[in-house]
Amino acid sequence: MLDQATIAVIKSTIPLLESAGPALTQHFYRRMFSHNPELKDIFNLAHQHSGGQPLALFNAVAAYARHIDNLGALAGAVERIAHKHTGFLIQPEQYHIVGSHLLATLKELGGEAVTEEVLAAWGKAYGVLADIFIGREGELYRQQAEQPGGWQGARPFVITHKREESDIITSFVLAPIDGQPVPDFQPGQYLSLKLTHPDLTHQEIRQYSLSDAPNGRDYRISVKREPEGQVSNLLHDKLAPGDVLAVMPPAGDFVLAAEPGQAVVLISAGVGLTPMLSMLNGLLAKGHDAEIRWLHACEQGSLHGFRQDIQDKCDRHERLLSRVWYRVPQDQDRQGVDYDFSGTMALTQVRELLPSDAHYYCCGPLPFMASIKRQLLALGVGDERLHYEVFGPHQDL
Repeated sequence: MLDQATIAVIKSTIPLLESAGPALTQHFYRRMFSHNPELKDIFNLAHQHSGGQPLALFNAVAAYARHIDNLGALAGAVERIAHKHTGFLIQPEQYHIVGSHLLATLKELGGEAVTEEVLAAWGKAYGVLADIFIGREGELYRQQAEQPGGWQGARPFVITHKREESDIITSFVLAPIDGQPVPDFQPGQYLSLKLTHPDLTHQEIRQYSLSDAPNGRDYRISVKREPEGQVSNLLHDKLAPGDVLAVMPPAGDFVLAAEPGQAVVLISAGVGLTPMLSMLNGLLAKGHDAEIRWLHACEQGSLHGFRQDIQDKCDRHERLLSRVWYRVPQDQDRQGVDYDFSGTMALTQVRELLPSDAHYYCCGPLPFMASIKRQLLALGVGDERLHYEVFGPHQDL
């Protein structure tokens, strides 16, 4: 662990970090990709162009500095990031590359304020954090490989089925080409795909939520077409049954953990319904003996994925109730049939349907998630009963 002198130096640099802001991590990524262009095959460059990844990294670095004397406060973030890293097949030697560029960035941007003492302290601090990640990721790699049907690294899977779920969401069923079993996963987890294609400048890795219950044979993901998304458009337009993809084992710490008799409320917006579907199908497959609520929001009917599937499940399972919001319903959308409420999701409209002892699982864009969290807290739901996942580089609500 870190000595008190090192901790004091790290804390003294917090004002410097805050004054630099995300420009610090933007410089870091430019430097790293310039010196180590091979890492472009690992990082999601779309998140670089949007600024999301540099901002997320800056927030992580600042949080590490603020909590340097209480690393337990970062345990949740470490677990989440470690799972993400296994999907990108991050290896211990890559931490040395990242660390060298981080220290060089501090020196290049910090001027006289970044003394040799500061660089030495951040070197020690980074080393401790890297060791934490390397250790946890090693455990995850071993767990993924040792479970029945498990593997480590990339495994070739073939697309066996492709189905449009809405105007912008398409499902893909993936089966291993060796015909051997695949490991079960925890509903809420995701798959990482490694893609190479003439349409792509670099190898690309993307992570997509699993959208069905585990069955030991294959996996289903459901992908939203993003207007500028190279990979999502490739999947929608170019890849078809029979095509082979490299797939990493299921990962992720946003998982269903419902006890028997515990009510569950699944809340989503847009394509955020994909992990919710996995959770719902898992609950129904096990005959969950408590109330289940499905609350979903989207723009309009043409963008509403799995609408008929959910309606059919509600007809078959008396403990399952669904309510749907369309922000801008169209003329062909039928209130009371296709959707229940217009506008954005307001939980006060369904307050009587929310069990007082329920656990809430939420997924969607960040503004939606922030709104839902505020509403649930206002309704008296304890923070310990709220579980959420947001898209893209991780940010807190």
